[in-house]
Amino acid sequence: MSFRMRFAAEDLLRCRFAISPLRETQGAIRTLSRPDRHGYHLPWLRQVRSAAASLDLAAFWLLAPENGYGPDFLHPVPEVPLATLEDELAAVRATDPDTARRQIAQALAQTPGAARTRRGRGMLADPAGTVAQLAGLYAHVWSELLAPHWPRLRAVLEADVAYHARRLADGGMQRLFTGLHPRLSWHDGALDAVSATHPRPPEPGEAPVAAEPGGEQGVAAPAGGLVLVPSVFFWPESGSAFDPPWQPTVVYPARGIGGLWAQSGPAASTALVRLLGPNRAAILTGIDAPTTTTALAHRHAMAMSSVSAHLAVLRDAGLLRSRRYGHQVLYERTPLGIAVATGGLL
Repeated sequence: MSFRMRFAAEDLLRCRFAISPLRETQGAIRTLSRPDRHGYHLPWLRQVRSAAASLDLAAFWLLAPENGYGPDFLHPVPEVPLATLEDELAAVRATDPDTARRQIAQALAQTPGAARTRRGRGMLADPAGTVAQLAGLYAHVWSELLAPHWPRLRAVLEADVAYHARRLADGGMQRLFTGLHPRLSWHDGALDAVSATHPRPPEPGEAPVAAEPGGEQGVAAPAGGLVLVPSVFFWPESGSAFDPPWQPTVVYPARGIGGLWAQSGPAASTALVRLLGPNRAAILTGIDAPTTTTALAHRHAMAMSSVSAHLAVLRDAGLLRSRRYGHQVLYERTPLGIAVATGGLL
């Protein structure tokens, strides 16, 4: 049974994007459990194989089955556009023990016999200790597997947010949500969001969700709008979370995942290399989406100062333009830069 939430225009005025290191950590753990389904991340998986082998992630996999409910306290809604892992872990650690035990029990119930195992009994007997253990494991996974790659990951996520913000500015809500996520649809001036899983049972005092024709359940969106969280690791299992008391959230695949781990961009033509030099030609050719200096430095194995100097020359020549998003500066090719990079003028 699906779960449908309808967002009216006033709700969407509070729609916002957020980048969540905690969500990426959770997605990375899922990727480790099924590496055969995540071909885009094979270079990363090869790099972290040794470090990952020393991690005991059984508790996460037990509580968050691939196609089922995972405890809400494990993925709090980001409160700011670019959260820090420390802030998100503080929200996890602040979980009320009774709430944690209830959500742990619901998650364990999806796996027959899980609540009766030694690990399951221990989680239910000491929910506060379980929360602390899982928060600590999150921090360890982040430190060992993701922190060294965060500048590259963050650059892709920030570029995705900038791209969709531009779509919103160009065409309004309809253009923003068209093609963003298969569970989002826009019609009649409102957004429908469908969850792949049944919502949790209502808490005491909550009204049950009303049934709609076709086996769906539907409610109006709660106040607070919708949070859109791009992700590089929650793919292809991107998802949605609409259950109260959490703010409705959709995690969707960020643009640029295919080239995330590429060491360099497409090869520049001989003519372009003669015109610009090898480094500037490589940088110009490789910018196929808004990109930061940090991401380009990683991609081309160059010093940040060198990349900054090359970007300044390309921008002054009219081949690139830059714009600020938060604390980052994103570079993208101008129409002239596209023509030069693709051979249209050479």
